[in-house]
Amino acid sequence: MKKILIANRGEIAIRVMRTAKKMGIKTVAVYSTADRNAPHVRFADEAVLIGEAPSNKSYLLGDKIIEVAKKLGVDAIHPGYGFLSENANFAEACEHNNIIFIGPKSKAIKIMGSKLAAKEAVKAYHIPMVPGTDKAITDISEAKQIAREIGFPILIKASAGGGGKGMRIVEKESEFESQMNRAISEATSAFGDGSVFIEKYVTSPRHIEIQIMADSHGNVVHLFERECSIQRRHQKVIEEAPSSVLTPELRAKMGEAAIKVAKSCEYVGAGTVEFLLDDAHNFYFLEMNTRLQVEHPVTEWITGTDLVELQIRVARGEVLPINQENLKINGHALELRVYAEDPLNDFLPSVGNLEVYQLPEGKNIRVDNGFEQGMDIPIYYDPMLSKLITYGETREEAIELMITAIEKYQIKGIQTTLPFGTFVCEHDAFRSGNFDTHFVKKYYSPEALKSKQKEEAKIAALVAVKQYLIDQKLVRLPL
Repeated sequence: MKKILIANRGEIAIRVMRTAKKMGIKTVAVYSTADRNAPHVRFADEAVLIGEAPSNKSYLLGDKIIEVAKKLGVDAIHPGYGFLSENANFAEACEHNNIIFIGPKSKAIKIMGSKLAAKEAVKAYHIPMVPGTDKAITDISEAKQIAREIGFPILIKASAGGGGKGMRIVEKESEFESQMNRAISEATSAFGDGSVFIEKYVTSPRHIEIQIMADSHGNVVHLFERECSIQRRHQKVIEEAPSSVLTPELRAKMGEAAIKVAKSCEYVGAGTVEFLLDDAHNFYFLEMNTRLQVEHPVTEWITGTDLVELQIRVARGEVLPINQENLKINGHALELRVYAEDPLNDFLPSVGNLEVYQLPEGKNIRVDNGFEQGMDIPIYYDPMLSKLITYGETREEAIELMITAIEKYQIKGIQTTLPFGTFVCEHDAFRSGNFDTHFVKKYYSPEALKSKQKEEAKIAALVAVKQYLIDQKLVRLPL
């Protein structure tokens, strides 16, 4: 493998390129007209314009990307996450064109791409699952009867997708029809497939995921868990590893369950098995993400591994250079997704120019970044600018360093989730480890953040006045 095309943009494209260059592999970037001057374009050895700004006219053009790969003599394509990363047809097209797809085989992507097919695949392995339907459903009266049998509250979920789209929590029967219609409509719009399924809604859940890595020689390992319960609109904002609630015994059980999920679909490469953990510490299989996760850096830090390097080695047909016995958890890592969103305005996207953009630096601070000062934030893509990751020997150290790193992260021209990150890291519920996926609903509001910012500004002003008075006294001292 001498040349890799990265079918992505921004921070993940640069992240993959860094490892490829470290391994002596040439890189090819693809870009849209909106990303003509983006850092990932300059970072690559070669770069090719593939289309206009909208992703369906550029980054989602699988055939065009394969055409570029063949023209430039590319050996493999790394899809990153998002875009084509979980597109089974794209993976299959790579296979047909003798290009290595750095990810699982198309068969595994197909199985795990449908939540219902995934549940069917893992059923034989006796993995705990949330009670619910085992088939897609669009008939509202039939669905309502099933919901009655399961018992409210229930969760309606799109079969074909994720990211919170087509997902509705229904607390009582009177709300069912309207929520079902909205879920079907959303699922149809987002995924072209209106089928949904119903499952019991787990109250006070924590979102725990297990990182797995598998080679083509039958070896599968898990690299422990990530806690992903701090979410807004069912999407993660802060992740950490390890989780503060898992015991070694529970960690081992969930890790073994994740390995069984990987084996159920003959998985190869990096993947993540997601679970819900209830307040009694029972865990339930949720889904499998057949790609590298946004939050993979926290796992890399606590295990001392490079997951992208392992992906590439596995894709080359190598045997995994790690085994379960040798993997150990060292320290604690925390990640904040820095989104161009306004936490004071329901996390709506914040579009504008990065008038000031200076990254924090220092020991145990890592920033996976895709932007630079002076750039405009394009409206066409996910609003994530970067990922801010901190590491400590303890969870407390990692949290304190995150607060410091956020203070050092200078951004002007747009609003970001940085203040929200500070709010979370300073909140008693988060610091205690006693929180769940309802953290934002329970504790966060724009008013709470404004109040906190006013208090901090008041303290800063008092400190400044005190320092001024001290300085004045020093000046007036006789020589």
